[in-house]
Amino acid sequence: MSDIPTIEQIRTAARTIEALVHRTPIFTSRSIDQVSRARLFFKCENFQKVGAFKARGAVNAVNSLEEKMLKCGVATHSSGNHAAAVAYAASCKGVKAIVVMPNNASAIKIAAVEGYGAEIIYCEPTQQAREAALREVVKQTGAAFIHPYNDYRVITGQATAAMELLEQVPDLDAIITPVGGGGLISGTALAAKAISPQLSVYGAEPAGADDAFRSFQAGHIIPCENPDTIADGLRTSLGELTFPIICEHVSAIITVSDQAIINAMRLVWERMKIIIEPSSAVVLAALLTDRTSIRGARIGLIISGGNVDLNDLPWHK
Repeated sequence: MSDIPTIEQIRTAARTIEALVHRTPIFTSRSIDQVSRARLFFKCENFQKVGAFKARGAVNAVNSLEEKMLKCGVATHSSGNHAAAVAYAASCKGVKAIVVMPNNASAIKIAAVEGYGAEIIYCEPTQQAREAALREVVKQTGAAFIHPYNDYRVITGQATAAMELLEQVPDLDAIITPVGGGGLISGTALAAKAISPQLSVYGAEPAGADDAFRSFQAGHIIPCENPDTIADGLRTSLGELTFPIICEHVSAIITVSDQAIINAMRLVWERMKIIIEPSSAVVLAALLTDRTSIRGARIGLIISGGNVDLNDLPWHK
């Protein structure tokens, strides 16, 4: 795909991936509604294949490749959820996956990638190291690169989560998604604005990795350097494909502290009895500390994933 995805392409993607991903449920919580002073609808992508929304984009991207491009397999770089998603999508097609992962990736996410049969190549935990290692992999193997977010096929797949959400709860006032590289929020914005133009889309981001907030304010991409946040899935920089979509369709980026993320994560665990990871909790944290005018509204929160190392829970530190 060379153009910004349309709603028709998003609907086509939904049909392409429907046999290989879950139509995830919507959960609500009266007690969290009272705390947040809003009516919240949690789109639970923590119940998705590989435990995260990333399965949608990876499956759509891999299934969009011509057979001749799949002969050498697929490759990507990722700290975890996209890595597992590409490994899963490749296993469904019966092709090899090679994944470049930072050497500080969480043990549970490494195990998930290995579980889907992918080969892992480790690198230093910097964007430059990831990209350099990935280029070498592609050079040596000829594998097709599936970018974690800066790929319209991936963005289109991620957009299906918001499309489903609006089918399940059609009268929302706003949607909040996490922001890392921007694949989920840009896909969400495209789907939401096509289906319900008056709906507002907000991004939530850790203060220790606030490149999206700073880029949004400046009007140009400011790369994320030395991110410091518990939300490991949100440490990446925006892409040149995702950023213009965000600028055009997103109302605001809200930043929150790691402590606010931990508090929101624990609140969901305790009140809703579901496992979510820190990168998911950022959306509720943004609402609980929000300084905009969205309290009191009907708000969809995309819970991006639930891959957590149960031996390393943040409130035990």
